[in-house]
Amino acid sequence: MLAQDVTPSRLEKSKKLISRLVETFNNDKVAMIVFAGEAFAQLPITSDYISAKMFLESISPSLIATQGTDIRGAIDLAMKSFTPNEGVGRAIVLITDGENHEGAVEAAKAAAEKGVRVFVLGVGSPDGSPIPVEGTNEFRRDKDGNVVVTRLNEEMCREIAQAGNGMYVRVDNTNNAEKALNAEINKLAKAD
Repeated sequence: MLAQDVTPSRLEKSKKLISRLVETFNNDKVAMIVFAGEAFAQLPITSDYISAKMFLESISPSLIATQGTDIRGAIDLAMKSFTPNEGVGRAIVLITDGENHEGAVEAAKAAAEKGVRVFVLGVGSPDGSPIPVEGTNEFRRDKDGNVVVTRLNEEMCREIAQAGNGMYVRVDNTNNAEKALNAEINKLAKAD
């Protein structure tokens, strides 16, 4: 998520998008699950948008020591976060660069079967970008010394969204993804 094919970086673009989305909420609840090689709840479900934005700002790759992309674990943990209210729309907004999807399609399908829609925001470029090493002018390298390039896997993102009865949107340097996601979330059923 540190790649800079979306400015200023995939992570920072994602944080700005979520921050603006939270600003549009009215009587909605939000939770944040952060994941890499494992998933954990950064913020339990709440309607405290000020806290949500504060926790959002603190998200960084250093929060999780285990590298990877455990999308399945993030979806499973998100499913446990929902309150049992009936008659309300529930959605998981999955923000990923789509590098790995082991078990993600199955988890999204299970969520959809329980009435939770899974929206996928793919951040980055299918052409890829090198991953900067924080605090240096270098890029991350593999064991053979080659520069590691991270590519957005749009096909995988579409599969997860389809299985989750949601929608896939690519996040680029415009605000089109934000508009599309906001329109879909506003269609969800509302209740007191």
